[in-house]
Amino acid sequence: MTPEAVLAALGGVAAPDGRALPDTGRLSPVLAKDGRVSVAITAPPGEAAAYAPVRAAAERAIRAIPGVTKVFVALTAETGPAPQRDAPDLSPAKKGKQPVEGVRAVIAVASGKGGVGKSTTACNLAVALRARGLRVGVLDADVYGPSQPRLFGLRGRPRVREGRILEPLDGYGVKVMSIGALVDDETAMVWRGPMAMAAITQMLREVAWAPLDVLLVDMPPGTGDAQLAMAQSTPLAGAVIVSTPQDLALIDARRGIAMFRKVDVPILGVIENMAHYVCPTCGTQAHIFGHGGAEAEAARQGVPFLGAVPLTMALRESADAGRPVAALDPDGPVGAAYAAIAARLAAAIPAV
Repeated sequence: MTPEAVLAALGGVAAPDGRALPDTGRLSPVLAKDGRVSVAITAPPGEAAAYAPVRAAAERAIRAIPGVTKVFVALTAETGPAPQRDAPDLSPAKKGKQPVEGVRAVIAVASGKGGVGKSTTACNLAVALRARGLRVGVLDADVYGPSQPRLFGLRGRPRVREGRILEPLDGYGVKVMSIGALVDDETAMVWRGPMAMAAITQMLREVAWAPLDVLLVDMPPGTGDAQLAMAQSTPLAGAVIVSTPQDLALIDARRGIAMFRKVDVPILGVIENMAHYVCPTCGTQAHIFGHGGAEAEAARQGVPFLGAVPLTMALRESADAGRPVAALDPDGPVGAAYAAIAARLAAAIPAV
């Protein structure tokens, strides 16, 4: 099974204009390895509905190839020319927002920059919320750098239910879905923004999440397409901002807060990660990234401060091993910090 074999099979699929699908220039590069195939179709402006049966036919054609075990065919649509304006339209477009079936509250876990431990925080926060008796899920929306399968120690692929609905994986009682569960660890997702958005939308809308009290969305770093698309298409209950105490991280955290405010998403709170380092031999605390910066910024922005999480060897080791410290040692210094943050967040989530 090779990309060439996949393209040959897709040669029998006709686009709406009658041409063979590979001849339209609408296909992304085909990823094919170990029985798993992924490809994206980009429809012209206004023709997404016409390409929906083409996507379904392409999936059937790929499944018919001997040796194929998993298929992921994304459909995304190009947008027409943007209207002329002085600034981008960030209106929330509430009429177009669609709730996630069976999910009571969707919360974005975000950061203005990478490297602040946002994914580790989302994983352990989910486990801590689960320990409080809530039904919790995690959507890994960082298509280019998915971390949740490793953090939860998950192996294997999601099972496909009837109607192309994916069964989420289970990590410590938390439902988890990630592009990292659909491709190999070393596969680079060389996708343009619209393809990545289509993948996120499918993982949000075509996964059997229900019933959930809380779905945490581990957002990619920054304030780009993923954050804007999520805020404008899904009724978010709020956002949690993760930052280290240092000024460099706080500058980007401010941008994250400002972006969510512009799209009318409430800020449920700020978490200060890597608040201090605890020496494993003597127990001495060292404020490597400064001290109290995120708490001070939360006060300056007028948003809740949910708590601080120390940096320890145990936290790093448990993350690498795929065993969340909030589950392994809930009463330890790190586990207790996540438990306290989960309690404050649960009290702030509407309708939970």
